[in-house]
Amino acid sequence: MLNRRKFIHRSALSSLLAAIGLGSTACASEEKVTPITTTTTTKPTVIATWERRAANQTAWQVIQKGGRALDAVEAGVKVLEADENDQSVGYGGRPDREGKVTLDACIMDEKGDCGSVCFLQGIKHPISVARKVMEETPHVILAGEGALKFALAQGFKVENLLTEKSKKEYEAWLVNTEYKPVINIENHDTIGMVAIDQAGNISGACTTSGMAYKMHGRVGDSPIIGAGLFVDNEVGGAAATGVGEAVLKTLGSFLVVELMRQGKTPQEACEEAVNRIAKNQHYKDIQVGYCAVNKAGQYGGYSVQPGFSYVVNQKEETELFQATSFIQ
Repeated sequence: MLNRRKFIHRSALSSLLAAIGLGSTACASEEKVTPITTTTTTKPTVIATWERRAANQTAWQVIQKGGRALDAVEAGVKVLEADENDQSVGYGGRPDREGKVTLDACIMDEKGDCGSVCFLQGIKHPISVARKVMEETPHVILAGEGALKFALAQGFKVENLLTEKSKKEYEAWLVNTEYKPVINIENHDTIGMVAIDQAGNISGACTTSGMAYKMHGRVGDSPIIGAGLFVDNEVGGAAATGVGEAVLKTLGSFLVVELMRQGKTPQEACEEAVNRIAKNQHYKDIQVGYCAVNKAGQYGGYSVQPGFSYVVNQKEETELFQATSFIQ
């Protein structure tokens, strides 16, 4: 097996911080959504975007059995990738405007190693292919036909991912072909998950079928390390959901983690990341949401529009939180 590479070297950090404007003094909203804990002891945690309790519970079972956070997040998001009733991830995902279901996913472990696939077709579990990219290649991202060839070489099987329900909705859309994604429906299309295991190690995963009826070939933030997902084992992790273009322009998940490194709580960091979008982009008709957890198990979430939720496991129960938002 080829050696894996660290994705970001500390020697390059200062220039990246300058590029995304981490020196800004913009103030975060005073509103808070989650009671922040004060413990200094690492807490095993699973946090994920939207109300996907089954995914969290699956990941939490891995953590409870002493499993690695990386295994937990892969197992958790695979629940959604296989669920035909979830039309934003994997099998059953809404197609692009050519009727093709194209998938994006990335995964990142406690060592800073990561793997990603984008514009992948016909493979039900792109998150597992992304992990293979991380573990079996010298690369971080494989795309399109190359990603498919790699997946087949690794033993994955091609399947038809377009379910009858999603096909009928697509055919109805073709009548007018009007591209106006609905906020909090077609406008999120992601599950992002971050976990801390019993050893205190952090990993994350993100997977999606992308924006419904997008242009063929479009790739959003979900498979891009630092945009849809970022973890740092010394600090914490963050995941994004919503209109990927807005997240890409601000490297939102990386921004959240770096703000936590500077001392902000996960809640404050998520708020500031949303503020960056609202300050510099057309935000009134889009949704972007972030959820994050730091090394101590403190967590938070915030979004542009009302309606974003996130799920947290730190004990046996799975708790759902409705995030506060920039727009009330």
